[in-house]
Amino acid sequence: MSNNVNRPSLRELAAAVAFDVNRTVGGGHASIELLRRTFTSRGSLDAASHGLIIAVSRLTPGTNILAYCVTLGWRFHSWTGALVALAAASVPGAFVIVVLTATLAQIDRYAVVRALLAIGILVASVLVLSSAWALIRPYLSKSARVRALIVTAVAAALIAVEATPVRVLFAAAAVGLLLPEGETQR
Repeated sequence: MSNNVNRPSLRELAAAVAFDVNRTVGGGHASIELLRRTFTSRGSLDAASHGLIIAVSRLTPGTNILAYCVTLGWRFHSWTGALVALAAASVPGAFVIVVLTATLAQIDRYAVVRALLAIGILVASVLVLSSAWALIRPYLSKSARVRALIVTAVAAALIAVEATPVRVLFAAAAVGLLLPEGETQR
């Protein structure tokens, strides 16, 4: 338990965790920093305690932000605090995902939505293919065509025999290194 005089109540802990964790997008690092700032400004957490909580959260497998919240809750209120912090960090996000999933399951039956999704997939495919073409084009000069075709054939053969993607990439790289380099256009 915490030796700090400004130990937050369970309600304050839950509110701070729910607010700070569920208002960020893109990973737990931003949420951890918001929690650090919140509890430091209230006098409930010092740098040494924050460092210890970070270290513990990094040791545990899985999502670091949830481990951080559980450790933070434990620091202030033992098991009860750990469970409250875990619920405050995960339940609001889980609720949003359930609502979005239910919504998508309902609107997927409309032809307009299916058409928009198909257009989105088509646009994404065109963007990927145009990027691939921009990357491949310099290697398709007359002198480099044979090299590019051999690398492609080796990769296709490995894919056909269900080799793992990592093995396909390593084999293609090895073949590309072993073949004499041709002139490329830039």
